Amino acid sequence: MNQRSSASVESLRFTYPQWQLALKRVLDFLVALCLLVLISPFWLLIVLWIRSDSEGPAIFTQTRVGLEGKPYTIYKFRTMVRNADAMIKEKLEQVKDLEGFVFQEKDDPRITRSGRFLRKTSLDELPQLLNILIGNMSLVGPRPEVPEIAKLYTPEQRQRLNVLPGVTGLAQINGRSELTLGETMSYDLEYVRTWSFWLDLKILWQTVFVVFSGKGAY
Repeated sequence: MNQRSSASVESLRFTYPQWQLALKRVLDFLVALCLLVLISPFWLLIVLWIRSDSEGPAIFTQTRVGLEGKPYTIYKFRTMVRNADAMIKEKLEQVKDLEGFVFQEKDDPRITRSGRFLRKTSLDELPQLLNILIGNMSLVGPRPEVPEIAKLYTPEQRQRLNVLPGVTGLAQINGRSELTLGETMSYDLEYVRTWSFWLDLKILWQTVFVVFSGKGAY
C-alpha cells in the first residue's frame, strides 16, 4: 500500500446515527449498573478465592488502547500468577507478525487454578463493568488492545480504534481465544464497518450461549 492510499485509509472515519450511539450508551450504563449491584456479594467470594489460591492482588490492572487510540486502565480479576504481566510484555515486544500471532496459550502454566475457572466462565471480565460505567468501554466492541500490539497496526487496522472497545464482540462469538490476531482483526474491522445498535443486541444475545458453552475460552 503506497503512502497516498495509506493516508486515505487512515483518514477514513465511519459516521454512525447519533440516536443509536445514545441508545448504546444508555444500554451500557444501565446493564453495567444493574449487574454490579446484583453480583456484589459474588464479587467478594471471587476476590477471597483468588487471594487464597495465589499471592497477589485480586484485581488485575493494565494499560489498554481505547477509542481513537487513547490509553486507559482496564480492570479484570487476576487469573495468572503474580508478575505474569512482565513476562507477557516481553513476549509482546517481540511480535512482528500480527496475522498469525495467538495471544493466549491453551495450557499456559502461568494461569492459576482459580484463573482457569474464571476464564472458562468469563467471570474474569466482570470488573470491566467499572470501565463501562466510566465510559472508556462498552458492552460490545473490539477487545481492547495492549499498546505493544496497537503500535504495529497498519492504517487500515487502526480503524478498529474508531469505536469503544468492548467486553464482547464479533470475535468473541466466533472463536474467542482460538482465533489468531489476524482473524480477530478481521472480525473487529467488520464490526466497525457494519455497526448498528441492532448488531450489538444480536452479539449480546449470542454471547450468552457462547459463555455457557465455554467454547474457545482458556
